[in-house]
Amino acid sequence: MRTRPLKVALLGCGVVGSEVARIMTTHSADLAARIGAPVELAGVAVRRPDRVRAGIDPALVTTDATALVKRGDIDVVVEVIGGIEPARTLITTAFEHGASVVSANKALIAQDGAALHAAADANEKDLYYEAAVAGAIPLIRPLRESLAGDKVNRVLGIVNGTTNFILDAMDTTGAGYQEALDEATALGYAEADPTADVEGFDAAAKAAILAGIAFHTRVRLDDVHREGMTEVTAADFASAKEMGCTIKLLAICERAADGGSVTARVHPAMIPLSHPLAGVRGAYNAVFVESDAAGQLMFYGPGAGGAPTASAVLGDLVAVCRNRLGGGRGPGESAYAALPVSPMGDVVTRYHISLDVADKPGVLAQVATVFAEHGVSIDTVRQSGKDGEASLVVVTHRASDAALGGTVEALRKLDTVRGVASIMRVEGE
Repeated sequence: MRTRPLKVALLGCGVVGSEVARIMTTHSADLAARIGAPVELAGVAVRRPDRVRAGIDPALVTTDATALVKRGDIDVVVEVIGGIEPARTLITTAFEHGASVVSANKALIAQDGAALHAAADANEKDLYYEAAVAGAIPLIRPLRESLAGDKVNRVLGIVNGTTNFILDAMDTTGAGYQEALDEATALGYAEADPTADVEGFDAAAKAAILAGIAFHTRVRLDDVHREGMTEVTAADFASAKEMGCTIKLLAICERAADGGSVTARVHPAMIPLSHPLAGVRGAYNAVFVESDAAGQLMFYGPGAGGAPTASAVLGDLVAVCRNRLGGGRGPGESAYAALPVSPMGDVVTRYHISLDVADKPGVLAQVATVFAEHGVSIDTVRQSGKDGEASLVVVTHRASDAALGGTVEALRKLDTVRGVASIMRVEGE
């Protein structure tokens, strides 16, 4: 074993960063044995240096992250500060000064992954980011290494623990959205401002990363269609149960049937109770991968939290350190396919539409005519009414999102349609 240690700079020492430092210290002997050389925490960049950080030598703490990554003797920079800047500049500076990088920054990778990979290539360094998508769940490495010889056609997953906890609570207890959100906040699953989670921004960043790796195509955050889950109601869950379904906020990345394009989207959807993702409870994550040769694979586990995320960071750290010792590099960006990203209107799936209508003869016929005129075939219809008002629930066969959008627009113009109560896609069938 080499005796000179590999030096690691840690950018950020919050929930994840402190766990990374703790594991590096408590498992130092095991890490050294697995890597072939000891690893040494050479510096920790923070914003508030006066805060007590158990287990970390205060002499290692600095507020000058730029000077830390420019030192020249740093082998690996671990970035867990999040956000776009200063993380982007610090990572590119690290490459320029001889360090490889391990990051957990989903927003930055989704927005600027191509540029960061180019900077890593230009300086012949590694960029790893397993922790950016699904916490402790090994997902990026299987997609870009284990399945490198296969053709991935679809990635369907629950990639945000906060939203899954909320929807699971609504499903199992009958709670409304706000009540379930309040519980998630009290238990620490939801941030004080949960917008990034409940509006799908977090999941959309992860979908962009997954689609890019799965389809060997550059997919940016702006390419991902995003809808939040704040409008999901108890009535939606009641309808889902009548269909033998539940509701999840899903990240869906698909290759077109002809293989000529891809789509990436995040939105709530009904999925059958028979689907493996339907049984994912609480704050857990799970990702379902469909490929030509391997068939169907599912990856499941805790998708967030300090220790689980640190586990993924340390896995990347071991791999990068091994590459440094061996004089090689791990996989870089694979975007050779350069497939176009199709708009949401091209997506084909089934739909569940709930309408408030007048309770009188001929309404169903009018509604059915609108669906037919827009080329959307109806699978089932349920109608209930009282005192001149009625609810009409229509479940369609597969149709394009554009066709469904035109149908709904026309339905809103009917005098007999009081309102469109909800529209939910039906996936996983």
